[in-house]
This record gives sequence, C-alpha cells and structure tokens, in this order.
Amino acid sequence: MKKSIVLAVLVACFAWSNAKAQKVKNVKLSDIHSEYIEVTAVKRGFSDKILISLQYGQKIESFNEDSIIRDDKNQELEYNSALDCVNKMKDYGYELFQVYVESYESGNQKYYVLKRK
Repeated sequence: MKKSIVLAVLVACFAWSNAKAQKVKNVKLSDIHSEYIEVTAVKRGFSDKILISLQYGQKIESFNEDSIIRDDKNQELEYNSALDCVNKMKDYGYELFQVYVESYESGNQKYYVLKRK
C-alpha cells in the first residue's frame, strides 16, 4: 500500500514539473475572464504543428508578441490544429460559439469564436 502511494506521489510530482502554464501577452489563460475570445491558427514554416493566436480584447501592438499562446518560459506553444486549442479551452470554461471564414489573397482563414460557459 505504501509503495503505491509513494509511486502516485512521484508520478504527480513528475507531471507537475512538466506542466506548462499557458499565457497570452503575459496573462495566464486562467486569468482571462472575457465573455468571448477568438482563436485562429498561424501556420509555421516547415512544421506540421501550428501556433494559436488568441484575442480577448487585449491591445495588440505586435501580433506575434501580443496574441500567440506561450508557455511559462515564453516559448510559443505548438498545437496540432485550431480545434486542438478549442478543445483545450474547454478546461478554461469556454465553448465554441461560432466559426467564420475570411478570404484573403493568400487564401482563407478560419476564426473560432468561443463563449464563456
């Protein structure tokens, strides 16, 4: 019994040490209490992974610095898709509200609007 408790504690400590705080413009996602937020995918050069731009009403002077989701070491977090991020935002109390597409000369861009539950 003691071995299983010690093992569980070690696993929890290891998981905690690898946890990454997610933030946008130095604001933790858990501290964002906007009614609506908008996320969109940002393609990376030679990677299958994408970055996520998250806007909640913050002032954006530099798109890359002010809207990309980063970890606690200020490294850009990579996602598999925009829906990957939408699914993870459920943990922060948001649900998908609307999806819209804007057309540009370079192609189409999907925007996901999430609403606080």
